[in-house]
Amino acid sequence: MVISRPKELPKCIVIVCITMFLLIGSSEGGISVIESAVDKGAVCLDGSPPAYQLDKGSGDGANNWLVHIQGGGWCHSVEDCVYRKTMANGLGSSKLMPELYFSGILSNQEDQNPYFHNWNRVIMRYCDGSSFTGDVEEVDSTNNLYFRGARVFNAILDELMGLGMDNAKNAVLSGCSAGGLAAILNCDKFRGYFPSSTRVKCVPDGGYFAHAKDVSGEYHFEQYYDKVVTLHGSANHLPSGCTSSMKPSLCFFPQYAIQYIKTPVFVMNSAYDTWQVSNILASYEADPNGEYTACKNDLNQCSSTQLQRLEEFRSDFLGTLSPVSNSTSRGMFINTCWTHCQSETQSAWYGNPTSKLDDKTIADGVGEWYFDDSEVKKVDTEHVLPHYC
Repeated sequence: MVISRPKELPKCIVIVCITMFLLIGSSEGGISVIESAVDKGAVCLDGSPPAYQLDKGSGDGANNWLVHIQGGGWCHSVEDCVYRKTMANGLGSSKLMPELYFSGILSNQEDQNPYFHNWNRVIMRYCDGSSFTGDVEEVDSTNNLYFRGARVFNAILDELMGLGMDNAKNAVLSGCSAGGLAAILNCDKFRGYFPSSTRVKCVPDGGYFAHAKDVSGEYHFEQYYDKVVTLHGSANHLPSGCTSSMKPSLCFFPQYAIQYIKTPVFVMNSAYDTWQVSNILASYEADPNGEYTACKNDLNQCSSTQLQRLEEFRSDFLGTLSPVSNSTSRGMFINTCWTHCQSETQSAWYGNPTSKLDDKTIADGVGEWYFDDSEVKKVDTEHVLPHYC
């Protein structure tokens, strides 16, 4: 089978995936730094204050809020976190954060974002490396490291509540990649900020990381999560129902955690998520000789055996979705695009016909589900193998 060449290659093939917003869209909403959070111990890896970007809503969306969590992988060791806090993309320090653009689910253009364009739209800047679950009181003074992601999450929400989010009629917590995972793990906490009269739902994008065997037949990624959870002290900020029945690192995987999330969740993901293929299925530990390197960079270079293994991974991934497919309050949009994260990319979110399922865009699927217009559980059954969208 010949697969057409990509318009661009996957950008996230290392363990720390840098989420980039397209430079197409609004540049409204400059970076706001919460200096007062430092006194509460709510700080980034380097001890700098947390930050966010806000593009205010208008009209009938003035009392609706969408909080979107930036992605960017995790750090699993002291050395990794030390490096992370110096990165120019600001994933460990608000002192280094470049301004991000609002596009896709964050766009303020109705023809590009029909359901959320005039809401208050927030980018929660990610600077802790634990999907906002870390909470260690002791500071690593030798390396000047703070593991306080859970406190950062709270501090940003407290700030937003003071800016009018406490009056929200509708609220969405979304996020991409590690931010998508954070939107799942913190979904009930987000719900708890609002009265019962507020419609609150969570929409993770590219954050449903599968607990699946890799090409070596092992669970190497589970070992990575073990290190993240231990280093950041994440156990107390994972669903307690899950951690009481299995080890905390497994509760970092959505397929186990989501069973204990009471708030409605909509899973937006590709069954051939490029980040997961590169770092879970065919990581360096699983593929030390790089036999899958060419395949990961260009599907045309995949052998028939490799394509078969990719198809098996798709089956494994779909199998992890039973807690979503069997729930009346949850929805999903699972296509087979060879990509990672689709809500921030304008064409994937609303426009590109190859990202659609049953002629429905991702934006329409999310919007119809959120407003209870229909139960949306879309899975691409047309494409067995991955395709470029």
